[in-house]
Amino acid sequence: MNNLKVVSKDGQLVTDSRDVAAMTGKEHKELMRSIRQYSSILTGAKLRSLDFFVPHYYEDAKKEQRPCFLLTKKGCDMVANKMTGERGVLFTAEYVTRFEKMEKSMQQPKLLSESEQLRASLKLTLEAHDQIGLVKQEIAEVRDIAENQVTLDYGEQRRLQKAVAIKVYELETDPIDKRKLFSELYREIKDRFAVASYKDIKRKDLQIAIRYIDGWLPRKVS
Repeated sequence: MNNLKVVSKDGQLVTDSRDVAAMTGKEHKELMRSIRQYSSILTGAKLRSLDFFVPHYYEDAKKEQRPCFLLTKKGCDMVANKMTGERGVLFTAEYVTRFEKMEKSMQQPKLLSESEQLRASLKLTLEAHDQIGLVKQEIAEVRDIAENQVTLDYGEQRRLQKAVAIKVYELETDPIDKRKLFSELYREIKDRFAVASYKDIKRKDLQIAIRYIDGWLPRKVS
């Protein structure tokens, strides 16, 4: 008896009805007739005949399309159950062994060829490069937010207020003039940094603002 060939097709393990016919000693057309009868009975009972027998075609020596069936393991079970004697026993042993062997081989990790390994390595490299690009973009976005959107926190506001107070009090003026100087300096800080309040100054501009305050002189003095 010839070895039965089991292959995976559309996610299902199957074998060709021509091989089954050869192993069971039947004419292929006779087996085809039996399978059609089985399929008709299954369909009449509202069962999926495709779980057992899948209509298929093969190309003969004349390059013409001929019908055949692909049998699943359940289909082989059905054919074997109709057989008796030595051929039935040998066929059952063969298809059970072949299906189990194919199932095990599909469960094992696939060994990649050198070219497949190279393609897989290149794919991983490209994916890693893309991920690095995304991370860099996210870092740039965070940095942009930190530099251009985050304003002074409470502690930084106090530092700026202290710098203003030091500048005003180091100027030799009377108390009334000092109040005016505070207003003038805060107004010029807002104009200089284009903000509605000194609290809206960007964190990245804090040191620039403090240097500006340190070098500031009131207009009547300058």
